[in-house]
Amino acid sequence: MAIASLPTWVWSKAMDLDSDALGRYISATEGVGKPWLLLQLRLKKLQDDRDCMEPAAYEAAIAELHQELMGLGEWWVGREAEVFGGERSHNDD
Repeated sequence: MAIASLPTWVWSKAMDLDSDALGRYISATEGVGKPWLLLQLRLKKLQDDRDCMEPAAYEAAIAELHQELMGLGEWWVGREAEVFGGERSHNDD
């Protein structure tokens, strides 16, 4: 089953999971090859570990994840319906 075919409420529920449950969700929905989902999992793991980390280490890890997210670019352009399950949101002028 592809993520795009999941109802919005299922996706929203997945984002409320802890990192272990989110990892199982990503695996079960064939999301392992989707870098944006893996970044979400890494963010969840950071949130889980935040209380055990020094503030500077946590901030550095968040900055690294942000940089990697920005490096993905506009991966969704032209794939809006596939990725988000809706209509395309821009013109290809």
